[in-house]
Amino acid sequence: MYFVYLLECADKSLYVGSTNDLEKRLHAHNHLKSGAHYTKIRRPVVLRYSERVRTYAKARKREAELKRLKREEKIKLIHDGK
Repeated sequence: MYFVYLLECADKSLYVGSTNDLEKRLHAHNHLKSGAHYTKIRRPVVLRYSERVRTYAKARKREAELKRLKREEKIKLIHDGK
């Protein structure tokens, strides 16, 4: 099982990523050097949205789709997904 996720950073910017261990990845984004550089300099980050997908290929494809969305579309996804 894989996850595609959307984070809100401390500066209110949005970050999209994918992983096979969401809890571990969120910890890395907030606490470790192994977190993405983008989020490392914008801590803390908060999980705002996630989707489960079955394969790595589908996770990467969905991640790319979400990254192409405009900010307003990502915010709508966050609100509609809850």
